[in-house]
Amino acid sequence: MTDQSAPPAQPAPAATAVPETGAAHGWPCRTSVCGIPELPKFAGDGVSHLLSILDPAAEKPAALAEFRDGRRLELRFDDVIGEYHGYLPPQESHLAEILAFGEELRAGPGGPGHLLVHCHMGISRSTAAMAILLAQHREGSEEAAFARLFEIRPRAWPNSRMVMLADRLLGRAGRLVEALKRHQRRIIAHHPDIADLVINVGRGHELPR
Repeated sequence: MTDQSAPPAQPAPAATAVPETGAAHGWPCRTSVCGIPELPKFAGDGVSHLLSILDPAAEKPAALAEFRDGRRLELRFDDVIGEYHGYLPPQESHLAEILAFGEELRAGPGGPGHLLVHCHMGISRSTAAMAILLAQHREGSEEAAFARLFEIRPRAWPNSRMVMLADRLLGRAGRLVEALKRHQRRIIAHHPDIADLVINVGRGHELPR
């Protein structure tokens, strides 16, 4: 999560990622979310598909060298939700690549073994991507996708611009966005301190009303 008017802030680490079987969402694989500091614990854990979301100017994390096998997609954009000088927000083209990655996951022979999505801290961009991927192939699964995300990353605050763009690309008519808002209310109810964090990084207007 990034301050949109100042250098990136360092939010409190999210809870440890929890793999899942994916069966509840029609996924034939385990799914995990993490931040850069957690990447080493997933090396050698059977990650077959890795979605890596990095800041545009960031150095590639050294830990990524340990993920030699499987399919990897690297995207670079900032964790912002609007157009701000000096920042690259997520674009529709980025979301189209994420959705294409999801299509590839589903079409893979025999199903992939383990999908890992990471961003800088595993709180905003990666969690948005995971929720989108979980909801992608089942119309009406938007609520279940965010419920599962809450289990994987209890302090997740998904990037709302990413969710809005995916909602449009998937033709969900606002259902994915509304599910995000319910997720945000759940997060604030369980972790009230998150509201201060969201405000401090310049994204207070994302708070549910």
